[in-house]
Amino acid sequence: MPYNTAAIPPRREPTGQTQLPLSRVKKIISHDQDINMCSNNAAFVITLAAEMFIQHLATEAHTQAKLDKKPRRNVQYKDVASAVSHQDNLEFLEDIVPKTVPFKKIKASAFATQAKLRGDKMTSEDGLQATLDASTTNGTAAPAATNGEGSTFSVPLRNDDRPDDPNEQLELEMRQAAHTQDDDVEMRG
Repeated sequence: MPYNTAAIPPRREPTGQTQLPLSRVKKIISHDQDINMCSNNAAFVITLAAEMFIQHLATEAHTQAKLDKKPRRNVQYKDVASAVSHQDNLEFLEDIVPKTVPFKKIKASAFATQAKLRGDKMTSEDGLQATLDASTTNGTAAPAATNGEGSTFSVPLRNDDRPDDPNEQLELEMRQAAHTQDDDVEMRG
């Protein structure tokens, strides 16, 4: 027997009942510290608004799935993220539903940002090579990479692996200030 994969048509007439459980919506509302009490009518309206929002988001995501190179009937995460990025009225969800980015790109950009903060000069190939080196080590020591000029530098440990020594932080800031002193203008009184 084939599976029933036909879409459930949305309700058109108001019935006085909600698809989302009203008790759970009330429980979510009660967890908000700014709201002391919420009437049943208000909870009902909030539940209907949530249902309408979910329906709108699903419709937009389904539209994105149909606009894909190979149209699909199933909605995937990338369709929801694409709908959020393309629709102005869903713009507020960009932090919650970001577009997916390959881990390799994130790692390379993080490495480049760390090198920029340290003041190192490096190319994107160096950053990619250093990220590959970092992924092949066992994580006990910071991997070394070259910046193309023959000198080596080490990748700093993640923030949660660094010791909480304020002297090291101060030294780092002083080194960064020394690198930027060349760009400063001397002020005379």
